[in-house]
Amino acid sequence: MTTDFSPRLFERDSDIRALGEGLLACALPRAAWTHEAHLAACLWLLTERPDIDIDAEIAGLIRRFNESVGGVNDDHNGYHDSITRAYVAGVRRFLSETAETALMARVNALLLSDVGRRDWPLRFYSRERLFSVAARRGFVEPDLAPLPRIVIASLRSQ
Repeated sequence: MTTDFSPRLFERDSDIRALGEGLLACALPRAAWTHEAHLAACLWLLTERPDIDIDAEIAGLIRRFNESVGGVNDDHNGYHDSITRAYVAGVRRFLSETAETALMARVNALLLSDVGRRDWPLRFYSRERLFSVAARRGFVEPDLAPLPRIVIASLRSQ
């Protein structure tokens, strides 16, 4: 696991909402779709978009966005199902444990947490398994430890 870790934090709720809306509308510049943006959009979707079933729709949302900016979703590039679903599980766990309630505070706390780390999925997966074509194309169960399983009726903002 890497030791140097300094994510770009957000300064306004509106920046996070703009990322999420930009993802949905396929209107973000490709350069804006960073690791931090992925996690911010995931938390935003889970807490502020009850109309979107993230488990059913996240793959299509990200694939569509990638294609809209000229990206390719194939065996080596673009959408990675197992990494995405690992982070969705991690963000859910984070939301079940955090005391933060404001959007920006939640996202920044997430980014500074263990779940926010780029190498966080490697706590559950070997590199070989996580970076396999099968894990990119579809969800593959971890081989080192089970992902967090959090069942919460509602993570939505109040």
